[in-house]
Amino acid sequence: MDFDEIQKAWNNDKPENVIVPNNLEKIQSANTPLDKIKQNLKKEFYYQIISIIIIGIVPLIGDMPLKMIFFYYLLFSLFVAVCIYYLMKLSFFYKRLNNTTLTTKDSLYETYFDIRLNMELYKTFGFALTPFLVLYFLGFYYYTFYKISGFFDNEFSNGQLIGFFLVVVFTVLFMGISLEWWVHKFYGKFAKEIKKVIDELKEEE
Repeated sequence: MDFDEIQKAWNNDKPENVIVPNNLEKIQSANTPLDKIKQNLKKEFYYQIISIIIIGIVPLIGDMPLKMIFFYYLLFSLFVAVCIYYLMKLSFFYKRLNNTTLTTKDSLYETYFDIRLNMELYKTFGFALTPFLVLYFLGFYYYTFYKISGFFDNEFSNGQLIGFFLVVVFTVLFMGISLEWWVHKFYGKFAKEIKKVIDELKEEE
């Protein structure tokens, strides 16, 4: 921004619209972590699509009974529907980031809060998939032990019920810890870098 533009803003009694070169450089320094977030988000789509394909072909690879295949794909269809909904949300977020130009404090604030909001959306996406993961693990548990003669012939024993309970608890804990780690590694630490720029700008006001 040159002197004439600064003078014009001053004459309009709107000094808050003036961005001095030093501040502009700081604002634009947030482009680096923003680019990292965009790159990771793009990779995320590939990871998700590959994961969906792998989960979809599991019954074709393994020796799964026909009766179980039907229920597997019934569950899988619901799983895919949830994935499509959230992936569309993340796709819109990615497009917004691509169209973002960090030239003002307002654009920096908006981008940061959009990132934070979509980090929470990503966590919600993960927790929305948790029931499917629990059912998949329970199905695997059943599939593994049903071959044992008499294992499921009678009512569930205490050992079997404890096994089911441990599967559910482990799956929920695993998803919670994994989501926190994944979001921090691929998005959270870069969001903190942008927040640091915002804090530095506040200190100079």
